Amino acid sequence: MELLLDQITKTVGPEVHLYPMSLAPVPGSVTVLLGATQAGKTSLMRVMAGLDTASSGRVLVDGEDVTRRSVRERNVAMVYQQFVNYPSMTVAQNIASPLRLRGERDIDARVRALAARLHIEMFLDRLPAELSGGQQQRVALARALAKQAPLMLLDEPLVNLDYKLREELREELAALFASGDSTVVYATTEPGEALLLGGHTAVMDAGELLQYGPTAEVFHAPQSIRVARAFSDPPMNLMPARRNPQGGARVADAVDWPLALPPDVGDELMLGIRAGGLRERAQPGDVAIEVQVELAEIAGSDTFVHVHGAVGELVAQLVGVHKLDLGERITLHLNPDHLFVFDARGPLVRAPLVRQGVR
Repeated sequence: MELLLDQITKTVGPEVHLYPMSLAPVPGSVTVLLGATQAGKTSLMRVMAGLDTASSGRVLVDGEDVTRRSVRERNVAMVYQQFVNYPSMTVAQNIASPLRLRGERDIDARVRALAARLHIEMFLDRLPAELSGGQQQRVALARALAKQAPLMLLDEPLVNLDYKLREELREELAALFASGDSTVVYATTEPGEALLLGGHTAVMDAGELLQYGPTAEVFHAPQSIRVARAFSDPPMNLMPARRNPQGGARVADAVDWPLALPPDVGDELMLGIRAGGLRERAQPGDVAIEVQVELAEIAGSDTFVHVHGAVGELVAQLVGVHKLDLGERITLHLNPDHLFVFDARGPLVRAPLVRQGVR
């Protein structure tokens, strides 16, 4: 399916839910809608599905205007954060329902294969009410996948699952999407999920579409500070700076860092570094930052250290478990080549010369 949103908007009374935007998900691929809560992701998906009508603009499917057509007139599968299953049907019957409507053969085998991939094969004879919330969500996912609709809309479908299962299913879904023919639109608040699913990513914020393109390109070259903060977890560290006429940038009105800048760049800058770009041990070409520890959070095999210093508030993602005292003074290091440079008003001036690993 070729889906095109042409300058659509959505307003409800005086409130603007979606500002004018155009978007064309790549057919047969995954398009991730990435943004915080209330970024407009669900509003956009409801317009795609036909559950809501755009206030202006057009929705085209294979070149045909379907803007005013209801969801019943569109071949769409959708899974919400809040799972929806048929309460009087068993898990197996729920998954099989779209297959029976199409008159498919080997329904039992198809149902068991999907249930196995979503780790619910042991629940096939149970009713949804006998399952946990996460298990019911997997049933809803399996039914949507069984429908094999040309357009599949998934609105944060893994949010109700525990961490370990969420990680497993992300990989399963990425493989399922890659092997299918459906155009998939997947909404999430998590940058890591967008990176794992690949495809294309549309970054949204407060009802605006900020940037759309291949996921890796958007991650490595965010076009604005808003995109950079949205596509980093934790949000990208930002440090005010001024262009040094002699070369490089002056940070915190005191420290000059070597930095290759375009000749026409303005004087007021914002330097960005992802949390994984800060480290304790210096490497060749690094510059040092003296900071004071405000908080140290251990998350799995990493430690997120919140610090402040002359350059402002920063968060460093250090590999391993580190025990740091509050108020302790430490030295962090970064390579200027890993810095994003933005005009102070927002647009990207320069992406890192050496791309950081995807973290």
